[in-house]
Amino acid sequence: MQVEANGKTIQLSEAGWLENLDEWTPEVAEAIAREVEKVPELTEEHWDIINLAREYFKDNGVVAEPRLFSKLMKEKYGKDRSSQKYIYSLFPTGLIKCANKIAGLPRPKGCS
Repeated sequence: MQVEANGKTIQLSEAGWLENLDEWTPEVAEAIAREVEKVPELTEEHWDIINLAREYFKDNGVVAEPRLFSKLMKEKYGKDRSSQKYIYSLFPTGLIKCANKIAGLPRPKGCS
C-alpha cells in the first residue's frame, strides 16, 4: 500500500502504517487520513490529538495507551476533550488504530 504526498510515493504496510517513520510530514498525515482511514479532513481538533500523540512518543519512545492518553488530553485541553467518545468522534477506529497511524507512529504490538 502507498500514498502520494509532496510529490513522493510513501510506502505503507498492508494495514496502512508507515514503513519508514522518518517520512512522516503533515501532508503524509493528510494523505493517510483521507486515503487509508477515510477521514476527509484534519481539523484543529484532529491536529491537537496527532501532535499530543507524537509529542508523547518523542518524549517516551512508546505510543500512549488509550487510558493514559485520555488523562493527557484532560490535562492539556480539559474534560470535554478527553473522553474516548470524543477521540472516536474524530478518529472512527480510535486512538491506537487511527490517530496513531495518521500521526506516523509505530504500530503497537497486537494491533492490526
